[in-house]
Amino acid sequence: MDLNKRGFVVLVIGFVVLLELCLLASANVVFQVQHKFAGNKRSLTQFKAHDSDRHRRILSAVDLPIGGDGSPTSAALYFTKIQIGTPPKDYHVQVDTGSDLLWVNCAGCQKCPKKSDLGISLALYNPEASSTAKKINCDQEICITTLSGPNDDCRVGMYCSYQVTYGDGSSTMGYFVRDTIQLDRASGDLQTTFMNGSIAFGCGSQQSGELGSSEQALDGILGFGQANSSMLSQLASAKKVKKVFSHCLDGSKGGGIFAIGEVVQPKVQTTPMIPEAHYNVELKAVEVGGDVLQLPTDIFDVGAKRGTIIDSGTTLAYLPDLVYKQVLQKIDAALPDIKSHIVDQQFTCYKYPGNVDKGFPDVIFHFENSLSLKVYPNQYLFEVEDQDWCVGFQDSDLQSKDGKEITLLGDLVLTDKLVTYDLEKKTIGWIEYNCSSSIKVKDEESGKVYLVGAHNLSHSGRVGTSIGIVVACFMFLMAARIN
Repeated sequence: MDLNKRGFVVLVIGFVVLLELCLLASANVVFQVQHKFAGNKRSLTQFKAHDSDRHRRILSAVDLPIGGDGSPTSAALYFTKIQIGTPPKDYHVQVDTGSDLLWVNCAGCQKCPKKSDLGISLALYNPEASSTAKKINCDQEICITTLSGPNDDCRVGMYCSYQVTYGDGSSTMGYFVRDTIQLDRASGDLQTTFMNGSIAFGCGSQQSGELGSSEQALDGILGFGQANSSMLSQLASAKKVKKVFSHCLDGSKGGGIFAIGEVVQPKVQTTPMIPEAHYNVELKAVEVGGDVLQLPTDIFDVGAKRGTIIDSGTTLAYLPDLVYKQVLQKIDAALPDIKSHIVDQQFTCYKYPGNVDKGFPDVIFHFENSLSLKVYPNQYLFEVEDQDWCVGFQDSDLQSKDGKEITLLGDLVLTDKLVTYDLEKKTIGWIEYNCSSSIKVKDEESGKVYLVGAHNLSHSGRVGTSIGIVVACFMFLMAARIN
C-alpha cells in the first residue's frame, strides 16, 4: 500500500524507553518504545551527565549557522526498532526532536560500532540487498532542494552526500538513499493494518569519535526536527501528513502516546512558537506555592528573543541562576522544619518521610497566551535513597553567545501531559492528561475519528524486555493522504 491517501499513522514509542518502530505509513503508525534508563534506580548524576552531552548539541545548533549537535549516542532518551527495505530488516535508531535527519549505518562503513552495551544486536543497512532501495544522485531535485543543497562539485553519477559534525567532535558522513519503511496504519478503534512508506534517509559510510564507540551504540538516529530533510517534513511536503505531532509521556508507568496528525480529543491550549532551530516558546513568569517570583522582565529573553526551549530529549529542567535560587528559597520556606542537604556536590535534597505532594509546593510556569504548565512535587523530585528526595530543577550553565542564560525544560516538566507541536500553525501546547489512557484522532480523508490507546493497539502486545530495561508502548499517529 502506498502513501497517497490521507489517513493516520500510529507509532508506538516510549518515554526514555526502547521504541520499537513496528511500522511507518500514511496512516496511524505503531512503535514500541524503550527508555534508555528504564528499569534502573533513577540517578540524578546519570541524568545530568546525559543532559550535559545533549546540551552541547543544542547550544551548537542555536549559536552556529550550520552543524553542531552534541554526542548523539548519549543525546536522546528514546530509541526504537524500525524496519527498512524489501525484504524488511530491523534497525535500532534514536528518536530525537533535537535533530532532523534519519540516518543508519551502512554496509562497508568505516569505524561503525560492531556491538552495543545496550544489549541489542547492531545491523548495517545494505541498499544493494533491498529491491526497493534507490541511491539519490547529487543532481536530483530532492538533493538540491531538500537534503544537501546545491553542490558545485556535483558530477554525473555522484551520490547526494551528507556530513554532520557534533559538538563533541564526533561526526557521521555518507550518502542519501530512498527506500521503504514499514508502517502500521490505524484502521479503526484500537486497530491497525500494515502499509509501507518511502523515505529519503542517510546511509552512513564513515563515523568518527563517539559514534564509533560501543557505549550506548545504535544503528542511527530518527530526527523529528523542523528542517525539510526530516521524515515529518518529507511526508508533509508530499501532502501525506500534517506537520503536527504530539506526545504524552507516562511518568509512572513509562509508556504513553506519540502521534503525528490532528488530535481531536482532548483539546489542547497553545502558545506561539518563537522562530528558532529548536522548539522555543516565550516564558512569562514562574509561580511556586501560589507565589509569583519577582524577576526582571527580560530574564527569559535570550539573544534575539530565543525564549525557552522545550526539549523532550533532556531529562531535567534548567533555569537561570536567579530563577533557580528563588525556586529553592520557596521550597525551603514550605519546609521550615526540614533542612536541605547537598548530594553529589550539586543536588539539593530533603529527607522527607511523607507524601511529597502534600509537603512540597507546586511549581507553575506561565507562558504567552495565558498557557500554564503545572509541575507537581512527585514530578520534580527524585527519590535517590529511601525518603531522600532531590530537586530536579537545575541551575542553568547554558549560555548563548551574548552571555545570557538559557532556560530549557525537559521531560521533568513534560510528563503526564499531552504535548502538541503544530509546525503549520507555529504553536506548541499541552494539557494534563492520563498518558496510559487513550486519545481521539481524526482521519483527514474520511473525517472519521479513531480511538488510539497507549497500550491497546493490536500490535502493541509484542512488547519484550532487554537487559532488564522495561519496554513501554507509545502511539505515534500520522494523518496521511490516501487516495
